[in-house]
Amino acid sequence: MPSGATHDRITLWSLPLVTGATLAITRSSELTLWVAGGFLFGGLMLSPDLDLRSRPFRRWGWFRWLWIPYQKSLHHRSFISHGVLIGTVVRVIYLLFWIAVFGFAIGAIAVQFSAIAWGWTDLGEWIGRTLKEHRWSGLALFVGLELGSISHILGDHIGSTYKRYQKYGWSGLWKKRPSRKSAPRRRSTARKPTKRKRSNK
Repeated sequence: MPSGATHDRITLWSLPLVTGATLAITRSSELTLWVAGGFLFGGLMLSPDLDLRSRPFRRWGWFRWLWIPYQKSLHHRSFISHGVLIGTVVRVIYLLFWIAVFGFAIGAIAVQFSAIAWGWTDLGEWIGRTLKEHRWSGLALFVGLELGSISHILGDHIGSTYKRYQKYGWSGLWKKRPSRKSAPRRRSTARKPTKRKRSNK
């Protein structure tokens, strides 16, 4: 498995390729900026390695404690943390949950100490309008986050494959682990005691 520094280099070296490909496909500098920003954030901050005390975990600084429950709930390199698409979805939902908690707390305090009359219905309508107006930007951001995650997953698989090649050669690339089969039961050779027939004599 590559080190944290190697994953960072993969992210930074891949950024020009991701930026150029996105600009060629979308022909939009705004969407390209969202994808590139999401790719950087997904590779350096919202990395699959947040399931352990890694470089991305330490980069959160004072807020790294937010990811401790996430780490305790998952095993390293599990399907939920290192799976394609599902890993990014879970981390985004987890992060949005904490943002919502802080946002609602700050909003409730602001309403109590200000003259602004703002209810939960108004807040829900504002969130709905924002998501509708910026849906393409949000989609571009998510694509960037997923590409950053995929670059990390590919780095892990390439590193693991290379280590198998170094250890076992070409045969180690497709060699399967032998399955453990239960040994057949041996028949007992001891004779069962026979019952003696009673004589009529």
